Amino acid sequence: METLRKPAWLNKRLDYASMKEMGEMLRSLNLHTVCEGAKCPNMGECFRNRTATFLILGDVCTRNCKFCAIPKGKPSTVDCEEPKHVAQAALKLKLNHVVITSVTRDDLDDGGAEQFAKCIAEVRKVLPKSSIEVLIPDFQGNKKALDIVIAAKPEIINHNVETVPSLYKIARPMANYQQSLEVLSYVKSKDPEIYTKSGIMLGLGEKENEVMQLFDDLINHNCDMLTIGQYLPPSHDHASLREYVEPKIFEEYKQKGLEKGFKYVASGPYVRSSYNALEGINELQKYK
Repeated sequence: METLRKPAWLNKRLDYASMKEMGEMLRSLNLHTVCEGAKCPNMGECFRNRTATFLILGDVCTRNCKFCAIPKGKPSTVDCEEPKHVAQAALKLKLNHVVITSVTRDDLDDGGAEQFAKCIAEVRKVLPKSSIEVLIPDFQGNKKALDIVIAAKPEIINHNVETVPSLYKIARPMANYQQSLEVLSYVKSKDPEIYTKSGIMLGLGEKENEVMQLFDDLINHNCDMLTIGQYLPPSHDHASLREYVEPKIFEEYKQKGLEKGFKYVASGPYVRSSYNALEGINELQKYK
């Protein structure tokens, strides 16, 4: 397939000095970030602004999603000191909104849910006024695992559906679209005070009617917040890029999402699940 030329609106430069400084602090605490693991194009900007999304449970995933740069293979043992280290890093960065995600750990009975809960508890100890958002895997639909995270009461529980169901074989061959939707609805059914959030990528070959149906599916499963960003292949071995979506299309999708009932939509070529996440929680305060 012919390689698509990257458009002018996707020319963000990396801030290597900030990346080095943040990287050294994180390594001193034996921590990882999804910013680094997923090769996020916003990494320099976020690190310069002293924000990061913590990646817990190691930096090796048990799944083989074809859009993601995080290595796949045999994961490491769970670090019992990790929750305290996440809290220490969040305190050093003086974060008002702490975002925690993980690799998928299908090798663990609870999928890593207990580690999420411990991280939330430790952050609460040192930053009691800060809000917390967790971006969780599907835990293979394990409701007991979901209950552990829900009981820890983060302000936001995010689980990404990533793309339209027709593209799951290409992008998420080990995941199930319906199961991901049910994760979101289950969270809301157990604790209506927790905001639910999901995210998708554009450019994999999705059609507009499929995106609109996805919006409806998320709304029907009680999803409050939505992020929409441009898919950028990490390498030639990942899912092929079919299209660079113009910024005006992202804006149109944002407006359509709000019209359908999402409380908050972030949509743009550089938008990622936790990019400017503080903006989302601030916007939701008007619904309190």
